[in-house]
Amino acid sequence: MIDPPTEITTVMNPPWNVCETTELLLYYCIVKGEQGIPYMGIDLTEMLRSWPYDPEQNLRIVSVEDGRQVLQVRLPLGIEQYELDGRPDGKRPYDKESFVEELQDRVAAHVAHYGSDAEFDLGHQECVELHSEGMLFYYRYLLLFQLNDFERVTRDTDHNLHLCRLLEKYCSNEEDRNAVLQFKPYIVRMNAMARAMISIQNEVRDVARKVLANAIEEIESLEEIESPAFQFERIRSVNYLQSALQQIDEEAVGPTQELEKELQRAVDEENYERAAEIRDRLRGIQ
Repeated sequence: MIDPPTEITTVMNPPWNVCETTELLLYYCIVKGEQGIPYMGIDLTEMLRSWPYDPEQNLRIVSVEDGRQVLQVRLPLGIEQYELDGRPDGKRPYDKESFVEELQDRVAAHVAHYGSDAEFDLGHQECVELHSEGMLFYYRYLLLFQLNDFERVTRDTDHNLHLCRLLEKYCSNEEDRNAVLQFKPYIVRMNAMARAMISIQNEVRDVARKVLANAIEEIESLEEIESPAFQFERIRSVNYLQSALQQIDEEAVGPTQELEKELQRAVDEENYERAAEIRDRLRGIQ
């Protein structure tokens, strides 16, 4: 099994717009506090006691009242909740599954009206909304990777790759564009890792190898961005994917093949006693 990326073991700070309950409580505490009115809020102590914080066991999927399942994360001072499908915060911008889908529809409408997307351009506020949505999906797919839910990791990283393509094609402001694109090597890497893990689970290692090799090639061919984050992520992602490829190759070699390699080394070194010992082991396996 391929080792997981090291960064998924770190719990990030809660993303904005995910814990709406927390935001609501803060709002009332601030407003009522300014008015000098004590706010009688909801005490979360019993809820937190029912699920003590354990950094090794801090994720769970639970069913809620309407029957859907949600992903919950136990943090040192609270609980964070993500929708498993759709946007992680459960919102539907412009009554769409995501803001990426809304912009894709706007591009399609522009093309239908003007015959081309040549004049379509993303404004600053649209880029900010894309960046915020991408962060939500990023937080969720890190957690899903820990749960080995590689199908959903693939879906969420695909979403962020579509987001990157929108910025690459329609954002003329370099600062707005690169705020996200500097992390594209990492997104490509996580997408490839998720798809490779699905292939390994289905025992098609050749497909996994091809997925990882193609991702390495894609990352190496990305347009240069003057950003330390981009340089770091590109080098780290390529190194990690190369390591994953090596693991696949090593695991593909069975005990017989490994012993045959050792036998050849022993013969080349004229270590005939060692060679005889290895031959005996090979006969035992065969």
